[in-house]
Amino acid sequence: MDIFALFTTRVTEALRADYPELDAALLSRVVVEPPRDPAHGDLSTNASMVVAKPLGKNPREVAAALVERFKDAPDVESVEVAGPGFINFRLSNSIWHQVLKAVGAQGANYGRSDLGQGERVNIEYVSSNPTGPMHVGHTRGAVFGDALASLMAWSGYDVTREYYINDTGGQTVILGRSALLRYREALGETIEIPSGFYPGDYLIPVGQVLAAEHGRALLDMPEEEAVLIARETALAAMMELIKADLAQLNVHHDVFFSERQLHGAGGDIEKTLAWLREEGMVYEGRLDPPKGKTPEDWEDREQTLFRATDYGDDTDRALVKSDGTYTYFAADIAYHRNKYLRGFNHMVNVLGADHSGYVKRLQAAVKAVSHNEADIDVRICQLVRLLKNGEPFKMSKRSGDLITLSDLVEEVGADATRFMLLFRRNDAAMDFDFALVKEQTRDNPVFYVQYAHARACSIFRTAARDMPELDVSDAALAGAKTELLETAADIELIRLLGAWPRTVAAAAVAHEPHRIAFYVHDLAAAFHGFWAKGKDDPSLRVVNPTEPTLTLARLALVDAVRQVIRNGLGILGVGAPEELS
Repeated sequence: MDIFALFTTRVTEALRADYPELDAALLSRVVVEPPRDPAHGDLSTNASMVVAKPLGKNPREVAAALVERFKDAPDVESVEVAGPGFINFRLSNSIWHQVLKAVGAQGANYGRSDLGQGERVNIEYVSSNPTGPMHVGHTRGAVFGDALASLMAWSGYDVTREYYINDTGGQTVILGRSALLRYREALGETIEIPSGFYPGDYLIPVGQVLAAEHGRALLDMPEEEAVLIARETALAAMMELIKADLAQLNVHHDVFFSERQLHGAGGDIEKTLAWLREEGMVYEGRLDPPKGKTPEDWEDREQTLFRATDYGDDTDRALVKSDGTYTYFAADIAYHRNKYLRGFNHMVNVLGADHSGYVKRLQAAVKAVSHNEADIDVRICQLVRLLKNGEPFKMSKRSGDLITLSDLVEEVGADATRFMLLFRRNDAAMDFDFALVKEQTRDNPVFYVQYAHARACSIFRTAARDMPELDVSDAALAGAKTELLETAADIELIRLLGAWPRTVAAAAVAHEPHRIAFYVHDLAAAFHGFWAKGKDDPSLRVVNPTEPTLTLARLALVDAVRQVIRNGLGILGVGAPEELS
């Protein structure tokens, strides 16, 4: 039960009744939301200001007519015009009791919706070079992308989680050479790893595999041929290592797309470039030098250029280098055309902080290859600074110069890692303090939320101990007399539960899973406060052996809080423990 959606429908239906000439597009701009000041009521709408001008009326005149339609509604306690024409509603307790019943009835599905109408969305995230284990720099994007995918799936989108494997280019050759050194080491040689190679111990098993499979045969063939063999073995091993690292955070992808599909004769880049020529989207020309410092890769020459400025970019983009190979952007265009041809009109790319300059060019690419039918949202995840008690924290570096994802999860656990990385906007830099994350205090957000769920479960255990004859089954809770919940503390908590469906929908539309983390933290705080009031005021206690009917109603409320916290943590990929040690 989405209170805000319900009243949006009721307000627009009232407008249609009074003004049949209003069209659906205009009415779609009507919003019902919480008022900025809670003292003004439970709901507020801009309806009169949306339609007044097209109707040639004063907004307050339209608002007054709407107020007349709602003033006698049994679930509206009061309704009034405010300011230039806002309408504020204060709802009767009966509607909050309905909300509580809806949470109990819908349970794990409370807050789910068909907002996405089954539209297909491709979310590409992580996509680190397969040259070693996942490190801390990859972790935020992995968690963000996975939570966003869960959020959008919850909201009725058909989501595909995709990982782009950068398995071509110079870094893979270096990986092969590094693996070949470990192969020689496995055969008994003493090796020295040159600067610029991958020094991590994670390549030692790759060398051992090569030695077991090929004996000394790789030493007897041309080095370039041996490097290619070593590269293939290393790439396969690194992808398995990356998948295992991600699994520690419960991150799993549906599609692993190899960059190799783009390259070579008949590859996607060649096909895409031919298509772009047919469409008149490329030309031969020169680029003006960039303003400010000239990058090393800028060339003052006649070259093949994509008309990126026709699609909102700041400059046209080179597609072919002077040596005849394709630019990275040529691969980007081909890859996103591939996504579009696979049926994705909606794409989300999760990139690191050093990719902020990619936003406009990727948007231009998607507009071009889809003839403006598809869209892409590029989400940038800013850097994470590791701290301990406010000071920079150096963890073990078991993989060369890397602080790995495994190190992070081993130190604080998957739940804390995921929640803390989502408890801030993705585009804001953040500090990750290991000491704070391990504290069992209200200052530790993940503990505070999980403790609220555990406390709700503990209240049920208390009820079983103190009132063993009380039936607290799902059926009994569903039949609880929730109309007995009339105190301000009861209604305040239910009102927050009523905001959950709107929160999920808004977070999905905005591609902002941090809103879910903020919400469950707010709900946890409200629940802890509710419990504390019961300690001071016996009439507000949940378990009261002298009041079994009221106790059952309050247990229904506690169960609803427990369920919504569990739903929110589930979207974030965080566990909801019943007890905390």
